[in-house]
Amino acid sequence: MLPRVHRIVTGEDFRLTQRHGRRSATPYFVLTQRLTTVESPTRFGAVVSKKVGNAVTRNRVKRRLRALAMSWVDQAPTGGDIVVRALPESAGASFKELSRAWLSALGK
Repeated sequence: MLPRVHRIVTGEDFRLTQRHGRRSATPYFVLTQRLTTVESPTRFGAVVSKKVGNAVTRNRVKRRLRALAMSWVDQAPTGGDIVVRALPESAGASFKELSRAWLSALGK
């Protein structure tokens, strides 16, 4: 599990990031990045709607996205918020496909 310091927990922070951040789209999700203060740690949040699938499917997608965030948090530069909004295609994607999409979205 991501430490609390690396999680976006308020709705206001989700909204700010999605409205004012820079978007990178992949076939599986839309990743939005917003710069914050340099001293603050990088924080992650995931949005998985009912369009992705039933509760079991949504939870699987959320777990995979969190695992990707945890693997990247050590390399992440400080001072940013990242919100990942899953698309329906993410339900059928393997972890390897999501990982490749994650790296390409962060590289843009």
